[in-house]
Amino acid sequence: MPHFKTNYNTKPIPEAQRYSILWADDEIDLLKPHIMFLTNKGYDVTPVNSGADALDKCNETNFDIVFLDENMPGMTGLETLSQIKSTKPSLPVVMITKSEEEHIMEEAIGSKIADYLIKPLNPNQILLSVKKILDNKRLITEKTNLGYQQDFRNISMAYNERIDHNEWVDIYKKLVFWELEIDNTANKSMAEVLDMQKGEANSNFAKFVMENYESWLNDPKADKPLLSHQLMKKKVFPMLKPNEPLFFFLIDNLRYDQWKILESIISEYYIVEEESAYYSILPTTTAFARNAIFSGMMPSDMEKYHPDLWVNDDEEEGKNNQEEDFLMRQLQKNRLDVKASYHKVISTAQGKSLVDNVNNLMNNQLNVVVYNFVDMLSHARTDMAMIRELAPDESAYRSLTSSWFMHSPLLEVLKKIAEKKARLIITTDHGTIRVKRPYKIIGDKNTNTNLRYKQGKNLGFDEDDVLVVRKPERFFLPKINVSTAYVFTIEDYFFAYPNNYNYYVNYYKDTFQHGGVSLEEMIIPFVSLIPK
Repeated sequence: MPHFKTNYNTKPIPEAQRYSILWADDEIDLLKPHIMFLTNKGYDVTPVNSGADALDKCNETNFDIVFLDENMPGMTGLETLSQIKSTKPSLPVVMITKSEEEHIMEEAIGSKIADYLIKPLNPNQILLSVKKILDNKRLITEKTNLGYQQDFRNISMAYNERIDHNEWVDIYKKLVFWELEIDNTANKSMAEVLDMQKGEANSNFAKFVMENYESWLNDPKADKPLLSHQLMKKKVFPMLKPNEPLFFFLIDNLRYDQWKILESIISEYYIVEEESAYYSILPTTTAFARNAIFSGMMPSDMEKYHPDLWVNDDEEEGKNNQEEDFLMRQLQKNRLDVKASYHKVISTAQGKSLVDNVNNLMNNQLNVVVYNFVDMLSHARTDMAMIRELAPDESAYRSLTSSWFMHSPLLEVLKKIAEKKARLIITTDHGTIRVKRPYKIIGDKNTNTNLRYKQGKNLGFDEDDVLVVRKPERFFLPKINVSTAYVFTIEDYFFAYPNNYNYYVNYYKDTFQHGGVSLEEMIIPFVSLIPK
């Protein structure tokens, strides 16, 4: 376990910047004690006694913040605010007033003020407002870095012990928490340390999965997590109620960190009733994991009991064209006589059509929607240079996901469902990981193309740092040939063929892939929500 020093990879905090404040009040002379207080705290204050003078000063000088008295003769504070915002929309303005009238507060807030203070003023009240606006980023950065430094050792000690599947979920959630917190700091000075810790955690998680996954599937007494093929029966079907529509949204390829970003938007319309996580089966791909969800079966059982629906890796037919049939058969198998619908959205037009159809769906007990955008985004990022420039790392990838969601038909349909007071589930079939290290493998022409797992009968590879499955039946995976084996990458590795190796590595390095063993791919969100 690495030793963490408190000052590891951090820069000394520079002396506090001298911020400049413009303060406009027709009784400015009475505020001299407050101005002296701010000056002694290291702020430069320029006092003026009218809105017109405030506008002149704003045109002459760049200020960091403006204090405006609302009730000034001539040009009022609200009128001055409007003028300032028209020329300098990003300049923070604090409205100060004796009045507590609600309409004044609402007009000021609507004009995008940074804060609202009511006279008589308290010096510390003013200082708090200034710090909240001007020193917010620095203070958050200091607090976040200190908090992560204090938690670093606790996390490392946890994943170096023998822990169970629930504790691994807790570790991953904690790592995501700090990743999002550090993402909001000024210089992200702890990001490199966190990235190192995530790498170590993934290395230990891979060992955990390699030691336990087979027993999860074969030992009835094993302590095991909820897996893909159990999701509908154990989590979704028990939520079905007569005359109460339930919407089940599966957003393909949605990582836990991406969910946390979307949650901040969705929470305006929904209350999170339950936020848990389950484990994707291997391979962590749409063809295996998602079909397992809708069929309620592991892949080899799908092949055995539904040969008319199952499509193997060596077949050209699309592997996810039978999801609706799998779902309906699972409902029938569980003797659930419910009116259900299934929709797959892979285009904006289909998304808008779903929005228009919400009223009709309210007559169903279960409405299943598969939303494919995030998966398409990850593949587009691999194939299109422009997308790779827009999303060079996890932080930008999350930002791109958030931007899409804010302007997508998906958010529109979730709003509409909330208006109808219907219950909602949001989940996914697997996550994805940014791959960084190539792993040489040799396969014949029938070997599948996925970069995180391979299956075939003549695979050549070094057996270190991979999960090798010589007996696919123990992992409930189909055997296309008698000698078929599966090989899964772990951590941030990706498979590369020796021929044209350098081109292959340069093309796929730092792309988001799935199919293997990692925290990001296997531990995925399951969230039930109720409308506000």
